[in-house]
Amino acid sequence: MKNINYKLFLPLLSVFILFSCSDVLDETPDNRTQIDSLDKVSELLVAAYPEAIYASFLVPMSDNARDRTVAGSRPTILNNEMWYWRDLDDTASDTPTNYWYRAYKAIAQANQALESLDELGLIDVQQRGEALICRAYGYYMLVNIFAKAYNETTSITDLGITYITKPETTFLPSYSRNTVKEVYTLIEADIVEGLKYIGNDETVSKFRFNTQSANAFASRFYLTVGKWDKVIEHSAVALGTNEDLTTKLRDMALHTATLSLPEQLLQYSSIFEPANLLIGVGRSTYARTNRYSRFGLDNSLRVELLRTSPLGSRWAYSVFRNRISNFTPKFGEYFRVTNQVAGIGIPFVQLPLLTTDEVVLNRAEAYAMKGELQLCVDDLNAVLSNKVRPNPQPVNLTITSVPLTYEVNDATLYTPFYTIPAPSLPFVNAALIVRRTVFYSEGLRWFDIKRHNMAVVHDELSSDGQEVISSSFTLTKDDNRKAIQIPSAAQALGIEPNIR
Repeated sequence: MKNINYKLFLPLLSVFILFSCSDVLDETPDNRTQIDSLDKVSELLVAAYPEAIYASFLVPMSDNARDRTVAGSRPTILNNEMWYWRDLDDTASDTPTNYWYRAYKAIAQANQALESLDELGLIDVQQRGEALICRAYGYYMLVNIFAKAYNETTSITDLGITYITKPETTFLPSYSRNTVKEVYTLIEADIVEGLKYIGNDETVSKFRFNTQSANAFASRFYLTVGKWDKVIEHSAVALGTNEDLTTKLRDMALHTATLSLPEQLLQYSSIFEPANLLIGVGRSTYARTNRYSRFGLDNSLRVELLRTSPLGSRWAYSVFRNRISNFTPKFGEYFRVTNQVAGIGIPFVQLPLLTTDEVVLNRAEAYAMKGELQLCVDDLNAVLSNKVRPNPQPVNLTITSVPLTYEVNDATLYTPFYTIPAPSLPFVNAALIVRRTVFYSEGLRWFDIKRHNMAVVHDELSSDGQEVISSSFTLTKDDNRKAIQIPSAAQALGIEPNIR
């Protein structure tokens, strides 16, 4: 068994190397670990998940962030630049560049785990399934953030991201980009192969993939590429039997009625929350900036998204308000003290990456696309049943009420690469509207905007906060800025930048 120097197996890590040759020579030369057992492979996979937050930069890019005015808010460079869809080349936590680095670092861990399993002669083991699913997840997130949306026609030539399947063994290698189509083909291959081996060990924490969360990810993947039967198939596995689907979903009505603000912050990303299938953690100040940044949840958006539910009753989501902003209690900060005397440390945020609520809404949209409208309505009602307040008693959606309530008058609103059948359009619209509220401030809205090829308009307020200026900012349907720019240091390694 050969010795493994991890520093060489972090693809694109060299883009962040800021030290000189003399610094390298000062490094301890034997910083190596031998991967010679299945337990060590398992330990390696602990780091095969991106330790970064994406909501911090995806939310302000979407239509889920409005100008709360400069007065009283606490502007941040990240929040400001992403709301205007500007390229930001910053490696700080919460930035796109940081996510790029962390995702590739996680992929490198997965690649090393797979190579070590090959060297150990271990094929039919759960760790292989986990490594493949981890790699697929990392690349799925990267291609959705840093490339154009999947499109059956254009993805054959659209630039994707670099898909690396082996540990890197050369210093400062040169990279090129796979096409979007190639990336999605490779992701699907990893998912299919990974599901053969992934285990459903109940002792595995919710911070790692198992059968349920892996199929939840597969459900999301196939929704993106428009394979409706696959969405339904993998959603069923992720959800299990439908004896009482509502018990597997997040009960916001109960949480709001019984939990304090600190308790709600803990519960939302808790391992004890049945709805949470996979939880992520990253160094982040998003729990703070989400509340006070200039661009976020203003009063008009609060009324639009979080007041009246599709069932006619009030949404059960708590909205805490102060003189600056509104915020939903989803993100608590975990502060790791590094110097007790100085009172300094590192902030972390924990958030759900995959949930049963998302899986059910994926399936609802797939049912709508297949024309199975009653099944779509059943899933929508299941999600809504514990997301609304019980008083007044809500009235469920029906096949006849959805077309009346969610008729789409703008034929250009949703223009994905596939055609949405006319009878299905109100039901798809209903699913997307529910998703927008249920996953508010989590970043998933951005992925819906990209896959449905939607335009986004941002209105900038005057300094007094009372008047919208005459010009607004529009991200058109085919705007190249929907693909966040490749980090400049990665470009220095030969990776072609996105078109601007």
